[in-house]
Amino acid sequence: MIEMKVAGIALEAATRSPIVLLRDSSERRALPIWISQDQAKAILAVLEDQTPPRPLTHDLMAELLQQWELTLESIIIHSLQHNTFYASLRVRQGEVVKEIDARPSDAIALALRTQAAIWVMEEVIAEASIPVDQEADEAEQEAFRDFLSEINPADLIQHHRSQRGN
Repeated sequence: MIEMKVAGIALEAATRSPIVLLRDSSERRALPIWISQDQAKAILAVLEDQTPPRPLTHDLMAELLQQWELTLESIIIHSLQHNTFYASLRVRQGEVVKEIDARPSDAIALALRTQAAIWVMEEVIAEASIPVDQEADEAEQEAFRDFLSEINPADLIQHHRSQRGN
């Protein structure tokens, strides 16, 4: 799994549909997830540090977790099926941990309110992420190719033997 952070909310150019953008810690991959207008508002409220006059649904959920001494440890976006993302909430009460099915947008909105980690399965990243810094990716690949071209197999064998103590 790869830990991601919310980079922000964007609008798809053609449909003006909101998208929540998640980014990995290296800021080299982004995962766009299409969400509803209401979900975008719920996420933006936290990102922009807005306090509504009355608790919104996710605020209420966060308060319930706190009052019942439950901890949202993390959310996990675990699969993508037929263009639909699936997520779960990992909730702890003492020694008991439960995973609860949730829409990714709800899970993200709640994670932001509780400072819970956002994790995405590597398979989902591989299937649905987009490169953010393609130049850095290409430079890293070129550096690795250069490293491989300079390796002498005899040096590797000698290094391996010295590590084993032979």
